[in-house]
Amino acid sequence: MRTVTRALAITAAAALTVTGLAACSAGGSGSSGDSKTLTYWASNQGTSLQNDKEVLTPVLKKFTKETGIKVDLQVIGWNDLQTKIQTAVTSGQGPDVVNIGNTWATSLQATGAFKEFGDSEMKSIGGADKFGKVALSTGGAPGKTVTSVPLYGLAYGLYYNKQMLKDANITPPTNWEDLVADAKKLTTGSTYGFSLAGGSYTENAHFAFINSAQNGGEWFDKSGKPTFTSKANVDGIKRYLDLMQVSKVANPSNAQYDNATQSVTDFANKKAAFILNQNNANNTIDSLGMKSDEYGVVALPAPAGGKDIASFPAGINLSIFKNTKNEDGALKFVKYMTSANTQTTLDKPYSALPVLAAAADSVSDEQTKTFLDIYNNKAKPLPLVPAEDQFESTVGKAMNDMFAKIATGGTVSASDIKSALQTAQDQVSQANG
Repeated sequence: MRTVTRALAITAAAALTVTGLAACSAGGSGSSGDSKTLTYWASNQGTSLQNDKEVLTPVLKKFTKETGIKVDLQVIGWNDLQTKIQTAVTSGQGPDVVNIGNTWATSLQATGAFKEFGDSEMKSIGGADKFGKVALSTGGAPGKTVTSVPLYGLAYGLYYNKQMLKDANITPPTNWEDLVADAKKLTTGSTYGFSLAGGSYTENAHFAFINSAQNGGEWFDKSGKPTFTSKANVDGIKRYLDLMQVSKVANPSNAQYDNATQSVTDFANKKAAFILNQNNANNTIDSLGMKSDEYGVVALPAPAGGKDIASFPAGINLSIFKNTKNEDGALKFVKYMTSANTQTTLDKPYSALPVLAAAADSVSDEQTKTFLDIYNNKAKPLPLVPAEDQFESTVGKAMNDMFAKIATGGTVSASDIKSALQTAQDQVSQANG
């Protein structure tokens, strides 16, 4: 995701190839199969594609030095990654190893295009026990052999501007009602209580899920059929939309924000007191000059009486295309990328949560501890069904339209939401026979 962040993307350029790491074509399907070269598609985790190149290049050079295997790296923006993966699945022309938003794991698993991490494969990368239980649970459908393993952990948190809250004599809210009341108090002039990515279908789908989960809602039944139109789902979406529509604590221009970086920028520039974002928002906040001691993070509070769910276990997983011509090298690469040393190296610049079981004990930063608590104790997995990606697309884009309507002075009622969800549900049902 989004959950990916999914991860924040400052640019939507399709790919950035790291030069000097590889001199020949990849070992993926349709390539020469050079056993000394791997193609790796990485997701945009840093402040830009160029930033990712700078972070990953020395890490991959170290892998080459240790194994003799070169890595042809492409960093791909989030606006393009899912489409490129789906095209690769269809065409058979993909990389050897790819980063995926872990919310796509079950959908991609269902394509049959990715290698299973069975007992022997898991042993070759260091064993399943090295991963945290929650992190590993994102690797595929329940009861099936996973086709991805965790790389970076992410969770949503409620960021707040410490000085703004102090000046207004406000403490971080512990329920949704207080959050809205605080946001109203902090909305004044050109400053708003909230900044939202109201034009991002992935962000909208994520908050549809989280707000519904706080109501006890589900998006699919046990057989995998969509149940979009339930009252819990409708009410959850309306609660989120009403930040702009009823409470008016979000700028109507937020309806045009098609990625989370734009709302994070508002926060860093002190145009908003609160944002809901994943922990890698820190990269952008810090790059824009807001100091780490100027903001805090708490779990997204539920409405009074609601379930204490503040996120889903978001993050990035690694998958190997089944038709790689360099399976051994790909497994070595996954082992290296999920090793303790590499994880320590990459978690810091990417503000990622540790996915290794042993790493959690060494966390000392209070903000990271807050996010880890959300990730491990207050997160509910997104629907672990093959049609999860269709849920995100249909429901998220419907919410884009709802925010656009609100921003132009229209009203979105509960019945309007239910009608839009019925349309989305019908689309998903038809697509899955």
